[in-house]
Amino acid sequence: QVDAVRVYVNSSSENLQYPVLFVVRQQKGVLSWQVPLIFRGLYQRTYNYQEVSRTLCPSEPTPETRPSDQIIFVDVASMAPFNIAYELLVTRLENFQLETNKAFNFTASPSQPQYFLYKFPQDVDSVIINVVSDAAYPCSVVSVQDIVCPVYDLDHNVEFNGVYQSMTKQAAITVQRKDFPGEQFFVVFVIKPEDYACGGSVPSSIHGNVNRTWNLQRTKNLQVMIVPSIKKSDYIQAMFFSFLSFLSFYLGSVVVAFVHYISTDMKLTVPLGSVSIAGSGMMTSSHPISASTPEGSSYGAIDESSSSGGRQLSSPEHRPPAGSDTDSSVEEESDFDTMPEIESDKNIIRTKVFLYLSDLSRKDRRIVSKKYKIYFWNIITIAVFYALPVIQLVITYQTVVNVTGNQDICYYNFLCAHPLGVLSAFNNILSNVGHMMLGFLFLLIVLRRDILHRRAMEMKDIYTLDYGIPKHFGLFYAMGIALMMEGVLSACYHVCPNYSNFQFDTSFMYMIAGLCMLKLYQTRHPDINASAYSAYASFAVVISLAVLGVVFGKNDMWFWVIFSMIHVLASLALSTQIYYMGRFKIDGPDSDLGIFRRAVMVLYTDCIQQCSRPMYMDRMVLLIVGNVVNWSFAIFGLVYRPRDFASYILGIFICNLLLYLAFYIIMKLRSSEKLLPIPMFCIVATAVVWAAALYFFFQTLSSWEETPAESREKNRPCILLGFFDDHDVWHFLSAAALFFSFLVLLTLDDDLDTVRRDKIPVF
Repeated sequence: QVDAVRVYVNSSSENLQYPVLFVVRQQKGVLSWQVPLIFRGLYQRTYNYQEVSRTLCPSEPTPETRPSDQIIFVDVASMAPFNIAYELLVTRLENFQLETNKAFNFTASPSQPQYFLYKFPQDVDSVIINVVSDAAYPCSVVSVQDIVCPVYDLDHNVEFNGVYQSMTKQAAITVQRKDFPGEQFFVVFVIKPEDYACGGSVPSSIHGNVNRTWNLQRTKNLQVMIVPSIKKSDYIQAMFFSFLSFLSFYLGSVVVAFVHYISTDMKLTVPLGSVSIAGSGMMTSSHPISASTPEGSSYGAIDESSSSGGRQLSSPEHRPPAGSDTDSSVEEESDFDTMPEIESDKNIIRTKVFLYLSDLSRKDRRIVSKKYKIYFWNIITIAVFYALPVIQLVITYQTVVNVTGNQDICYYNFLCAHPLGVLSAFNNILSNVGHMMLGFLFLLIVLRRDILHRRAMEMKDIYTLDYGIPKHFGLFYAMGIALMMEGVLSACYHVCPNYSNFQFDTSFMYMIAGLCMLKLYQTRHPDINASAYSAYASFAVVISLAVLGVVFGKNDMWFWVIFSMIHVLASLALSTQIYYMGRFKIDGPDSDLGIFRRAVMVLYTDCIQQCSRPMYMDRMVLLIVGNVVNWSFAIFGLVYRPRDFASYILGIFICNLLLYLAFYIIMKLRSSEKLLPIPMFCIVATAVVWAAALYFFFQTLSSWEETPAESREKNRPCILLGFFDDHDVWHFLSAAALFFSFLVLLTLDDDLDTVRRDKIPVF
């Protein structure tokens, strides 16, 4: 047991020009202070205390002294030309050494800091120092320092040595034996003279011109308990759990692929049955247009023969060789128009009242497929150029934390932050392995489908020509890369989560949501979907707005006004393009007046005159609901101005994606299409896993919207294997949920593989 001595001094003098100086000389150090003791705050405010109490650094026993003997010299001096009364009291601390798993209560104040000694037990390599208080204020600092004298235990020097963090009601610091060669350390508790560092305000008693305060009562009751942390075996167990959990998805995929392979072999032995083929191997890709069109409408006034020539060009006889889709000599889509019809025929086809997939899959398959492969190559380029600076930045953050010891830089869940090497919270990084493993698995699944499709094309299987949804895998590959990069960037963010780098965790979430919407739209609109360049340019604009929102979105009303206007106008412009299948144009006479006259005419005929009976009812319902949702988001942001702008934008993307997916599934069922067992299972699994994941997502464990001390009030212990917290479980479940969501998009229309495209409706 180590004993320590505490010195208490008191002086009635308020003369700051002639303070009383106390110097304590010990075996290995000198400690000095003055009374009145002065602390400085914001705006040159000073806080003066006439009572000071300091703990002296304990001396190691030597052969010349007995274990209980300490030789101490206390010098008292003042330059005052008059006598000053003071009081000096030296006491022995009986509870100076903290014990494992035993709570200890004490009191501290700005002029009376406390510190205690802790020695590692033989079988403990890591401990967690838990400090709690019933009162949030006064703001305090908890520091862990090596056994070096003097101990830095005042507000102006506590940050000079060791590891420290600010505290209101709760603090937790993980300490490893390897960081302290002597296998012991000091735990220091300092009360700050002001509360602004913890989110509090300056005391009301010093508002105005009064910049000096005497003996402000700032006493805080604290409880400290040191408990053993996890062992090395727990790290190994957690890593095995993480990898094996997601390797089970690989095993399940292999089983499903094997069952599919067996069932496919059985089907190949069965005759194809009656497949209606017009003429000598030419499939009819048109569908009669219903005569029941809205009155006064000219869009549907087209008979089947109007575009028959164009449809025949997409027949097997006129297609290029099936295996030549990777030919490097294929021209880019921008070089020429791959539709054989003139521009007016595009307008006629795409503005019919009843559209079928054959109407929107008329372009050369090779060129369209190459167009969508650009999504894959572009996202790889974006990922490399985005991730490398991010990795460099978070390494710098972690280095700064390790060198300075300032644990207020990063917003961890300190009650469940397990360090490994230079990383302060390895568990938050390990839990992102699911995104990378499942993203790679999705790439393998897509690659398998792509290979099977290529083989079918080489065999000229009729079901791959004018039957089913056109197979373009570029967007699926891009989605797999985006899922892997979400894991990488989320891990980078959790190296040191804070206000400045939260966009790292959300950037690829925007891209995932956007790519899913594009893929869902591409399924039945393969000819008119957005190009990779315009799509990624739009994502870049969104990420730029997210960064601006993080900087200006807190208090600047002008930013929210501009953003809400951009949001509403973008919703209207996109709705117009979707409603008219990209064929909406305002043209007219060369004069500006003619253009405005044309705009008014379009607004009257298409929006007002047909309001009760819109030409494209299904599309109109979707777009009305979508605009209501987006305008509601814009109004909500304008009124409440949420501080977490990045999550606000992500909410907009997710709601739009869910709305479009629900519309797609409803319209699919309404069109008498089926949901096969695999997509049905994926839909149910997606809903269940997302519900569970969101439950853990909303278990807030920290918040960089608040001060570090206030954020630590939300910290909670680990809940899984003693290693992972609620947010780690969110990482696990969200990775699985995204994987199942991707499988839904991949398998949703498998039932249409034997259905002619001129029988598949577009919605």
